[in-house]
Amino acid sequence: MTEVFRPAWVEVDLAAIRANVVALSALVAPAGVCAVVKADGYAHGATAVARAALDGGASWLAVALVEEGVALREAGIDAPILLLSEPTPDGIDEAVARNLTLSCYRAGAIARAARAAASLGVTAEVQLKVDTGMHRVGCAPAEVPALAQAIAAAPWLRFGALWTHFAVADEPGNPFTALQLARLEHAAAALRDHGLRPPLLHAANSAGALCHPRSRLGLVRCGLAIYGYHPAPCRDQVALTPALSWKARVQFVRELEAGESVSYGLRYRLERRSRIAVVPLGYHDGVPRRLAAAGGEVLIGGRRRPIAGTVTMDQLMIDCGPPGDGEVAVGDEAVLIGHQGAAQISADEWAERLDTISYEVLCAIGPRVPRRVVDAGRPGAAAVD
Repeated sequence: MTEVFRPAWVEVDLAAIRANVVALSALVAPAGVCAVVKADGYAHGATAVARAALDGGASWLAVALVEEGVALREAGIDAPILLLSEPTPDGIDEAVARNLTLSCYRAGAIARAARAAASLGVTAEVQLKVDTGMHRVGCAPAEVPALAQAIAAAPWLRFGALWTHFAVADEPGNPFTALQLARLEHAAAALRDHGLRPPLLHAANSAGALCHPRSRLGLVRCGLAIYGYHPAPCRDQVALTPALSWKARVQFVRELEAGESVSYGLRYRLERRSRIAVVPLGYHDGVPRRLAAAGGEVLIGGRRRPIAGTVTMDQLMIDCGPPGDGEVAVGDEAVLIGHQGAAQISADEWAERLDTISYEVLCAIGPRVPRRVVDAGRPGAAAVD
């Protein structure tokens, strides 16, 4: 219903996802690529992105929630799927039943995984996540030998990897990333002293993969990069193509005299007679209410046009200038993020204006905006997800 009656949509190009994964795979080889598709594939659509990433050469997928992994399994995806954090006890049972790879960092979770696997008669893979300094989740480095031995000693568990997550990899000059990597390597050495050798070590997120080559190890977990954005200043390492465009159709156009004000608070005052175009997207959809005050613009007719006044819940207004300053009509395409002609607005631009990161801009796009999956690499292959 939303797509039929509300002319606003997100367009996701799977060819760009595939190409980004191919480029990243070439950069980090011989390490493999784990495509992070949590948060509904950073709002791109997890299932479609997962398939495109696997087509591009990713060997793993990663999600944050058991529910996200289950959705991929129910979509028919049988590739290895890593849970990035330890689930609840009931979530552990479901993860084992769905052949999801667990990240654990507490003895109780390992024991629960062993019981779940034994009850089903299956072997469950468990990866041990170690906190090397970000202090979000993970076991202390000193706990690694005992927890790894608990995994290895359980008949129905397989010790799959030792891994960590970087805190400042997007700051290439910060020495803390090297310290975190050294702590991970020290923990791996301690395991070897106890007769255990993790089959896989991994640490690098997108920023680690791009800016810290020594951190690539056996696997890199790329999130933002597979969607076409660089998470750090290391842009010369690899060319990436943004996969997402955000578009709508102009629903209403009116002319207002100079001196009139627009939207809530009447803070946007027209200096000249202007045409105001209304676009059916608002802050409930992920357009920040403060974007106009931050200088936000929209592309109409291949030109940048300023957002006129406060973004409302369901709509925003665009100042298209005086009559004669380019055409604008009901039904015209408006581009919030993406290309129109030679002009472009990126999630990075929004992030800079709003003093945030492109991750937040992309993930904030709401579920009532339909996703249209296209594939520029396969003419005629288009679908609505």
